[in-house]
Amino acid sequence: MKQAASLESEHVRMSGDAPGGALAGLGHAELGERLGGFVYGTIVVLSVIVTGLKAFPDGLWHVALLVAVTTVVFWLAHVYAHGIAFSLGRNEHLSLTELDHIGRREASIVGAGVPPEVALVLGATGLLSDQVAIWLAFGLGLVVLGAVGVVFARVEHLGPGRTTLAILANLALGLALIGLKVLVVH
Repeated sequence: MKQAASLESEHVRMSGDAPGGALAGLGHAELGERLGGFVYGTIVVLSVIVTGLKAFPDGLWHVALLVAVTTVVFWLAHVYAHGIAFSLGRNEHLSLTELDHIGRREASIVGAGVPPEVALVLGATGLLSDQVAIWLAFGLGLVVLGAVGVVFARVEHLGPGRTTLAILANLALGLALIGLKVLVVH
């Protein structure tokens, strides 16, 4: 019971230096989970784009749909898995309120896919050329990863050197996937 109270107080604890926007006011633990979801979701999205382009080289609609379905499936899987973990870990039934909380917390997996998804849809509708849309999707994925590095560094009060390393570490993951795209698709 004491551990549950400690977890709950960590969940409720507010960060004095939380960034603005949708992440404002989150405790360190919840902010970390949300940022982790953005990193995870972005890596999934970039991977799906790479493999989707190989499978559907002339079908941005197919790739866009693949990205959307994959992020939703992974979100559902995470909600389900964390729901089971919560229920077993606390030895109690999962309430709808807690399930809603888990779903919202894990929503960053889906949210990470939105910017690249928009780029792919713009290409699929002909508003952008396919190549511009594809590279924009990858660029937007890198922006998400870079922003996560910035938020992480700010919350952790990192100096300029360590901030740069945090950003570069996130970008390296995205760049590795873009490199994979170049090797696999071209």
